[in-house]
Amino acid sequence: MSFAAGFEHILQPDEPLGPHTWMRLGGPAQFLAEPTSAQELEALVKRAREENLATRLLGGGSNLLIRDQGVSGVVIRLTAPAFSEIRVEGKRLFAGSGAKLAHVVSTSAREGLAGLEELVGIPGTVGGALHGNAVMFG
Repeated sequence: MSFAAGFEHILQPDEPLGPHTWMRLGGPAQFLAEPTSAQELEALVKRAREENLATRLLGGGSNLLIRDQGVSGVVIRLTAPAFSEIRVEGKRLFAGSGAKLAHVVSTSAREGLAGLEELVGIPGTVGGALHGNAVMFG
């Protein structure tokens, strides 16, 4: 069975990554995947491990340079609604890792929730901000 079998609807082989970054530079991903659910993401990562393919996450592409030779393995973008949902329950805000940081901050402000003001103007996604420790109190 090939790596792509069963994932054809979410997988793009040799996809140029430049268009997915702010700088619009860089070569192709061996595979670019955009799963639509947590179950699909889990199955994709499991298959990649079985095939010894590296997996990498691509957020908003705002703080990223990709080499012209491209990236081997599977590059995963969490752009589906399942990963970018933002919701408020009482005084708690929940945001998926694929949610745009600017949308999270504006939702927080609109709902009268404080604490995310430090993130105003930082581009990218929640997952990228967490991974990069986006200026939150050190």
